[in-house]
Amino acid sequence: MGFFNELGKKTTETTSKIAREAKLKMKISENKGKIKELYESIGKNIYENHVKEIEDCEQRVEEDCKKIDELSTAIEEARKEILVLNNKKLCPKCFAEIEKDAVFCSKCGEKQQEEKTVFEKAEEEIKEVEVLPKNEEKKEAVEEELKEKNSDEE
Repeated sequence: MGFFNELGKKTTETTSKIAREAKLKMKISENKGKIKELYESIGKNIYENHVKEIEDCEQRVEEDCKKIDELSTAIEEARKEILVLNNKKLCPKCFAEIEKDAVFCSKCGEKQQEEKTVFEKAEEEIKEVEVLPKNEEKKEAVEEELKEKNSDEE
């Protein structure tokens, strides 16, 4: 029975991941459609300003541009989430989609930087923070705990 329970669990996780990715892709598509409408609105506003000499055209165009910025940010966040779901990342040189643990980009050959563990990032943050003398013992205890957990992870 353990085999079937594991199989069911993996199937559920995979289905959930696929559904989440589909929702993100649909949201990206929606946002791209909204951006297209805003581009058309900007063009219309500029033309109306030219023909009718409307004074508030610049303000309307600025509002549309801000909406486009917000939608573009949402699209990028969704793309990043899809990469995480698929255990992938973007090459910083050519922006190709590659495996998260790849040492070199399969498209351009660029050597990839190693990603730091959560514990390594926390250790760096602790070193950057100014610690009051009365909290020095707590700092040392946290650093020791992080070192232990990091060595357990490896």
